[in-house]
Amino acid sequence: MSATITNEEVKVIDVSPELLETWLKDGTAVLVDVREDFEHATERIEDAHHHPLSKFDAESLRSEHPNKRVVFHCRTGGRSTDAATRFKNTDEDVFHLAGGIVNWRQSGKLTIRSANAPKLDIIRQVHIVAGLLVLSGAILALAVNINFVYLSAFVGAGLTFAGITGWCGMAMLLGKMPWNKVNCTSCSTASKPQSA
Repeated sequence: MSATITNEEVKVIDVSPELLETWLKDGTAVLVDVREDFEHATERIEDAHHHPLSKFDAESLRSEHPNKRVVFHCRTGGRSTDAATRFKNTDEDVFHLAGGIVNWRQSGKLTIRSANAPKLDIIRQVHIVAGLLVLSGAILALAVNINFVYLSAFVGAGLTFAGITGWCGMAMLLGKMPWNKVNCTSCSTASKPQSA
């Protein structure tokens, strides 16, 4: 029977891209991408196993990769820390890629990017939509009815929640839009690192 571990007791160990690359090459670690399907299909690190945080099952993941270090990654590190915390059940060490795929790219490591990936990544789309909604709410509150200010407040609260938790409902919704559908079989070869 495993002990219950609280989030306060879990220390997630940051792994640099260089150390992770060494572990992957010598076969002592497995990299697990906990981003959502649309994110993984758009751009991924070669040989990363995909287990979205929204469907995360620590026990099945543990049984798939016995006797290996499991290193989690997401876009910047928030969700991978959450996954590592959920994964830990004993005194084992838990790891995540410090800075996520963004740091991997900025460290000069290659990624595989889909040839038909959206021109604007989901986060930029969220910024555009959220900005337009806040602006619209403010203009409508001034010009039509003061109650439109609640639209701006709702979007602001959603962005605050996304920043704190790493989960963004607007990103999930935008990821389901037709222009963001990416066929993972059309992934191109490794791409040069890009700016975030």
